[in-house]
Amino acid sequence: MSEAAGSVPAGLQRALVETAAVREVTARAMTYLRAGFPVHLSGPAGTGKTTLALHLARLRGRPFVFLQGDDQLTSVDLVRGGLNVRRLRVVDNYIRSVVRTADDYSENWSDGWLAVSCKNGYTLVYDEFTRSRAEANNVLLSVLEEGVLVLPGVRGDASAVQVHPEFRAVLTSNPGEYVGVHQSPDALRDRLVTVHLDHFDPATELAIVRARSGLPEPDCRRVIDLVRTVRARVKKGGPQPSLRAAVALAEVLDAAGLPVDFSDPAVAAYCQDILGPPLMTADALTRILGAGASRAEDRGGPASD
Repeated sequence: MSEAAGSVPAGLQRALVETAAVREVTARAMTYLRAGFPVHLSGPAGTGKTTLALHLARLRGRPFVFLQGDDQLTSVDLVRGGLNVRRLRVVDNYIRSVVRTADDYSENWSDGWLAVSCKNGYTLVYDEFTRSRAEANNVLLSVLEEGVLVLPGVRGDASAVQVHPEFRAVLTSNPGEYVGVHQSPDALRDRLVTVHLDHFDPATELAIVRARSGLPEPDCRRVIDLVRTVRARVKKGGPQPSLRAAVALAEVLDAAGLPVDFSDPAVAAYCQDILGPPLMTADALTRILGAGASRAEDRGGPASD
C-alpha cells in the first residue's frame, strides 16, 4: 500500500524514543542520507526499523512517501499510479445504407508514488521492500545509480526523467523472514548502505516500555528481564520475543491494574499468553516465572532491581 506524502497509518505515527544507542544509529543513517546514499535498515521483527525509517524521513525536513512492499506490486505500479484511456467514437449515418465509425484513443498516466518522490525530491520510505518481487524493484536500479527514472508507456514505449537531487530512499527488510518475501537481487543490495539492527540494549528497551505503558520503572524492569530471559533461552534460529512482547505485557498488566509479581496466577496467565507457545513451551516458561518469583522472595518482596 502507499500513502500520500507525509502521511502514514495511524498505528505507525509514534514518536521515536531516543537513547544513546538510538541516537548513534540515527546519526550514522543521517550521514549516509546527507551524502546521497539510500539507507537499508535490516533486522528482525520488533527492532524498530519502520519507526526509525519514518524518524529519518522527518529529520530530513522534506515531504515523504510511505510505501509497503507487496507481492502483487509491479514496477508499473511504482511508477504509474493509474491509466485513464479516453475513447472517442464518431458514427456517421447520414446515408442510411452507409455507416462510418472513427475511434480515437488517448492515454493519460498519473504518477505513482516512486515517480512523485523522484520528481519532487521527496523521501521514499519503502517498508519491507523484499515483500515485493525482485522484478518490481528493478526500477530502483537506475534511480539509485544513474539518477534516472524510466517511465513505461502503454504501447511499450518509454521515457525517462531526471531524479531530483534531493530524492532519498530509506528501505527496511527482515532477513530472517522466509514467508511472503523474495530474495533481493545483488545489484539492488549493492546500491544500498545496509545498517544492521538487532534487539535493543536493556536501557533502550526499558525507556521504550516506560514510554509505551503506565507501569512504574521497577515493574518495567521486571518485564524487560523476563522477556530478555525468554529470548536468551528459546531455541536457536526459532522465533524470539521482540520488544513488542515486552510492550504488550506491560500495557496489559497496566490495564489490569496488576503489579509485576510472577507468583500471582493472574500475572502468570498473561505471561503465558504473550510469551508462551510457540515462543516457548508452557512448562519452560513456568520454570522461568518461578525462578523470578523466588528471586523476589529472597529480596523480601516483589522482584525489583
